[in-house]
Amino acid sequence: MDSNLESIFLSLAEIGDLLGIFITWLFVFTFLYNLSAAINKPDNSRTQLSFIMMISYTLTLYIYAYTPSVYLQLFAFDVATIIVIFIWRKCFGKIISIGFYYLIVGLTTNAIFFMAMHIDTIIQPYDGYWWLWGVYGLVVPLVDLTMALVLIVNKDILGLVKLKNVMLNRKTQAVM
Repeated sequence: MDSNLESIFLSLAEIGDLLGIFITWLFVFTFLYNLSAAINKPDNSRTQLSFIMMISYTLTLYIYAYTPSVYLQLFAFDVATIIVIFIWRKCFGKIISIGFYYLIVGLTTNAIFFMAMHIDTIIQPYDGYWWLWGVYGLVVPLVDLTMALVLIVNKDILGLVKLKNVMLNRKTQAVM
């Protein structure tokens, strides 16, 4: 198991920059798709959320990859994006779309992994390979892809909104 995760992580590490550019372009595409789909519609919350994500991910491309604190910078970007999304929700978001929940959960998940990687590589460096790197290499891109996909299709594909409603014992549904 370790050798499989290690080889997957090392493969992802080799294409990390290209994967980051692909994810950024995916959020650009998501914004452009939602912009064109929201013409003459009263609810443009997905377009606004897509715009926030596009700006956030585009700005992360300018992080110098060889800086020792790259994971800390990515953590800060995700936390800042979460704060911007909550400010957007408070000021402009009259309708809470499904994408809102997925962005909050996805960015929080990514932020946790970025902080864990920062602690692992800077604060308590470890020379050998271990499972956190493999999980990080798989989970973060999958979370990014899921966030973009949900912003495009606007479906509760993982059941997060349903789970939230069950946990909070609410009968209301998020806007489809």
